[in-house]
Amino acid sequence: MTDTDTKADPGRVRELKTILQSKVKTLDEYIDGDGVKIDGADVTINPDMAKAYRETLASVREIADEIKALEEGIELKAWANGSASPSMSALAAAQAAGLTVVQGMEAKSLSELFMASPEFKEFRAQGGDKMNGAWTLDTSDIRGGMGAMGQKDVYTGLAPTYTSRGFGSVQIDPMVPRMTRKSRVRDLFPVAGTSANLIEFFRVTGFGSTRLDLTTAASMVADYASSAFGLKPHSALKFEIDQAPVRTIAHWEAAHRNVLDDEPQLRATIDNELLYGLRLEEDHQILNGAGTGEDLRGLLQTPGIQTYVQGTSPNGSETALDAVRRALTKAILAYYEPTGVVVHPYDWETLELTKDSQGRYILATNVSLGAQQSVWRQPVVDTPAMPQKTFLTGAFGLGAQLYDRMQASIRITDSHSDFFVRNAIVILAEERLALAVKRPEAFVKGTFS
Repeated sequence: MTDTDTKADPGRVRELKTILQSKVKTLDEYIDGDGVKIDGADVTINPDMAKAYRETLASVREIADEIKALEEGIELKAWANGSASPSMSALAAAQAAGLTVVQGMEAKSLSELFMASPEFKEFRAQGGDKMNGAWTLDTSDIRGGMGAMGQKDVYTGLAPTYTSRGFGSVQIDPMVPRMTRKSRVRDLFPVAGTSANLIEFFRVTGFGSTRLDLTTAASMVADYASSAFGLKPHSALKFEIDQAPVRTIAHWEAAHRNVLDDEPQLRATIDNELLYGLRLEEDHQILNGAGTGEDLRGLLQTPGIQTYVQGTSPNGSETALDAVRRALTKAILAYYEPTGVVVHPYDWETLELTKDSQGRYILATNVSLGAQQSVWRQPVVDTPAMPQKTFLTGAFGLGAQLYDRMQASIRITDSHSDFFVRNAIVILAEERLALAVKRPEAFVKGTFS
């Protein structure tokens, strides 16, 4: 290391780069000047020039290393202040210096993004009486702030623990977070965004056909026959226009005003209680929403979906695993490839405990290898939102579409009832979404006996 000032100063970095450029130019002069003479196969090197060249090259390498260290220091300083994300080289430098750096610890939860937002800072600056407007999460917040490229929604990034920002400090969360369900019905859907309040779509209810082996009337047609051009058959698609209104899921929690100064507790309230509550209701609505009032119309309540009952003749002695496989076949015969199975936890327990004639667990291989929950090559979502003794399978990626109008918003106010005089606040969380089931025959509702 040179005797230069090693503070993480951008001005010092520029100065060193200027010196470096000058020394690199000197190296070129050594090579291009009288330092090296080539005469055919004879190469003559001036020993004084060679010594100067080696000394200059060592100095160039030393300055380059110092520039790299200073730039990494600038990155890490910005990271510690929360204004930027460090590069991989900066993280490696911090680890080499003996600092504990957890990969991915820079990812922020939704509550951290909320408390770093201009809306929340303005709310605090005004004395914490009432937020002027809601803070809303958008895609750039998820990708840039939470560090989750390709993440489906905000809940995927929720973590049960929190890490401190900066070096050498420890942050203790005073609240014990409860365990949350990891698998979600939403995970089976491709999710699209929308800026509308109502989704209008055409539901295709099937093809008209005179043939038993296909769901379409398409057939071979002669170009010319019987003194006439060939007549093409009509498949007679059946359309129904339908609407999927955007609905709101919301709830709030009361807290003492002091929670605004206790960020770990505020984050725990938002992440572990409010957002998780939205998640639970969302699964229920996607499956069981009645389609009346403010409910979504859930998959199980959509007219036109197929059904299968375990033990249906001639399969009277079939197991629960058999029933799931035969329900998958019904979706395939509707020309839709199934993409998942949703069951109640008790029914998933039954499936996993199924044994062969020698008492061996049939699904034990998946469990022992730590594989993803799956049955008949399909991912499984086990959720209490699914009624017991009922299961659902189908083409979640093609037969239905989930739309996010607003993934999540957080608002805080004391303008509720007598909360102002009680030093209490309301923390409100809400989201807006719609569900459009465009091909109901792509789904099969099964019943276990």
